[in-house]
Amino acid sequence: MVHNFNAGPSILPKEVFQQASEAVLNYQNSGLSILEIGHRTSTFQAVMDEARALVKELMQLDADHEVLFLHGGASTQFMQVPMNLLDDKETAAYADTGVWGIKAIKEAKLFGKVEVVCTGKESNYTIIPKDFAVPNDAKYFHITTNNTIYGSQWQKIPKTSIPLVGDMSSDIFSRVIDFNAFDLIYAGAQKNMGPAGVNLLVVNKNILGKVKRAIPTIMDYRNHIKEGSMLNTPPVFAVFVCMLTLRWLKALGGIAAVEKLNDAKAVLLYQEIDSNPLFTGTVAKEDRSKMNVCFVMKDTSLEEAFLNFTKEKGIAGIKGHRLVGGFRASLYNALPISSVEVLVQAMKEFAVTNG
Repeated sequence: MVHNFNAGPSILPKEVFQQASEAVLNYQNSGLSILEIGHRTSTFQAVMDEARALVKELMQLDADHEVLFLHGGASTQFMQVPMNLLDDKETAAYADTGVWGIKAIKEAKLFGKVEVVCTGKESNYTIIPKDFAVPNDAKYFHITTNNTIYGSQWQKIPKTSIPLVGDMSSDIFSRVIDFNAFDLIYAGAQKNMGPAGVNLLVVNKNILGKVKRAIPTIMDYRNHIKEGSMLNTPPVFAVFVCMLTLRWLKALGGIAAVEKLNDAKAVLLYQEIDSNPLFTGTVAKEDRSKMNVCFVMKDTSLEEAFLNFTKEKGIAGIKGHRLVGGFRASLYNALPISSVEVLVQAMKEFAVTNG
């Protein structure tokens, strides 16, 4: 058995793989693969409708929030958000909490002014900034709710008087929050929701249509809303697998139920990191991510030996990002706690033989 801690594309529920594989061969006894059915057919329309409805149900969204499945992944949203929300003489507020925030800031500067209201750069992004003020005249405030590379997470969502935008790519559907507090949410699917190739967007329709610029047809959120995410051919298979994963999450008990499981996994692993003499965490305890657990060895010369040891145990994907090194264990929704137990036991055994 392989214990999959990859940061993304990442682990998905086994039953979703089974259902998806069957649909690739013969979808609903139609004699056609899910890969070859027309996206304008009633067959696929039912898939898109259910996927969008499940998002609304699981997030408990109000009537003002629309759900879209779009091409391009979260990185496209770095520029599509300001293109739709920010005029060239206006200012948007951004939080810099790591690589993905920096990338979003860079793209926003192409469309207007950007004020970086807080940054974790001086701490090498090991903390989430606490003391900052968001200007009331900014068009929106953008945060990255979970920082996949550095292993930090906003534990409290900031309250603002202006529209709040959240990149939730690596912690979407992992914990109960007031999703309606956000006026725009975007998330690449390949962490907690489905395969790479599709991006979820949740937007309050009341914030759209206020910029003066001409927006290319395919980039205008309003056009996608009008066409129900069918403005052009959607990534059919990716949306289908998202639907299956959302069904799985609902059957599990929804976001509240999976949050309890995620909390248990994170507590188990962080306790071992804090008590094991060979390892240490890299992020301030109050800001630790429950999705991406980053840690290092006190003696870095042992890192390669530990990686080889974990491979023998069937543990995959724990090598840290190249920018920070060390280790990263991603605890996404579909990862069973039994996999975390295997990793913790490996850490204990390695400490005995190398302590």
